[in-house]
Amino acid sequence: MMQTHGIRRSAWRLFRGTLIVAAVTAGCLRAQLQDASTALLLLIAVVLQSLDCTYSEAAAISVLATASLDYFFTDPVFSFLVSGPLDAITQVCMLTVTLVVTRIQSRSRAEGRESQLQRGNMESLYKLSQKLLAVAPPAGGGPALLEPFLTAFDLEAVCVYDAATLEAYATGAPRSELEAKTRECFISGENASFPEQGIVVETLRARERVYGAIGFQGLRNAAVTAPALATLAVAALERARAFRSATSAVVQAEAETLRSAILDALAHEFKTPLATILTAAGGLRVGGAAIPEQTELAEMIETEASRLGDLTTRLLRLARVDREDLKPRLQPGDAAELARRCIRRYARLWPERTIAFVERDEVDDVRIDPELIGLALSQLIENACRYSWPDTNVHVELGKRGEMAGITVRNVGPPIEQSERERIFERFYRGAGVRRGTPGSGLGLYVARKIARAHEGDLVLMDDEKEVCFLLTVPFAKAGEADAEHEM
Repeated sequence: MMQTHGIRRSAWRLFRGTLIVAAVTAGCLRAQLQDASTALLLLIAVVLQSLDCTYSEAAAISVLATASLDYFFTDPVFSFLVSGPLDAITQVCMLTVTLVVTRIQSRSRAEGRESQLQRGNMESLYKLSQKLLAVAPPAGGGPALLEPFLTAFDLEAVCVYDAATLEAYATGAPRSELEAKTRECFISGENASFPEQGIVVETLRARERVYGAIGFQGLRNAAVTAPALATLAVAALERARAFRSATSAVVQAEAETLRSAILDALAHEFKTPLATILTAAGGLRVGGAAIPEQTELAEMIETEASRLGDLTTRLLRLARVDREDLKPRLQPGDAAELARRCIRRYARLWPERTIAFVERDEVDDVRIDPELIGLALSQLIENACRYSWPDTNVHVELGKRGEMAGITVRNVGPPIEQSERERIFERFYRGAGVRRGTPGSGLGLYVARKIARAHEGDLVLMDDEKEVCFLLTVPFAKAGEADAEHEM
């Protein structure tokens, strides 16, 4: 439809120019003007005609005017022959001047249109940026991003493929190809243009990071406008994501503070009734008046209350260590005796497990915080007992690991997937294999590694296909520190 309209307008301008040349020619013939005067009048007519014509249209009228001057006014008349060199020069000058003038006119109009288009684009880009800033940050991505583009540039349709969600969103009246081509350009990472379909696609990229791709349908002057629109789209996506990240970080910090406070409060609240239960059970057991069955029940109550007290104490310590910036109170420690105490405690708590201890090397020159290392070791031994298969043993081994003292805790149980080998040390993370079957907070390994690293050591999961093996390392005391201890 637009092409047919353009042809009609071009035909009308050619017809109008022909009429103007014919009118000037007829007037000059009636007035019996010379060829020089007629040439000037025809030149004026061609210049006026070129004011709103294309160069090809104006050039055609120029050739027609020159031919009219030659045929009707240059000897021999009524012939396209030229008798003298002066007349030939006049004809050539006439044609040259008209072509040059029409060329200048057409170029001036084209530059004027380009300037007007650029000014319109700048105004539209400014309006678009204002609309994008007005969009609420939480809704700054996906569908909410598209409406300002659609209205500011009067587009047929616009589609964005969001790398964060791997989903495509479109608005307007999109063709079926728009979403597919936007997705393809995101995958390839390259910009693309499809003139036959009126589609242009830009990848959304900033600082070597790809945010997605945006496709426009019906965008005018796309070569100039599309990159600027893509830049605005990237800025809008970054703004929305930065807002969501900041909000998430604040919410997470508040949730973790509340979680730690609740754990702390619960642990303290449990301690008083547990102490009462332990006292009452002890009184029943040693009173002497109870029958054997009651004595056995009292011992059971006392044992389980003691176990619950230990769990509460460890929960309180975990919450405190998790919340604080650790500064271990280092002192000379007997790592072997510390390991034995932990093993004896958990041997009572897990009578169905056999916990074996092996001291491969004599380790007596370490400086540790016994309370913190005991907490970390307790967590490893309890995990080994909790997650090992029935009727299997737990092995604890103490020895030298290069410049470190190392304690390994091994058990035979569900294997830890390769993708989870580092994630299990994250705060509140629990492996997929044990998340449903076994209770837990997902805090123990995180705190244990935090304790080890506060001692300038580490806690790692060893590569072992048959067993689950954790290695806790702490450095040996330095020479100066060891000498100072002996002098004391």
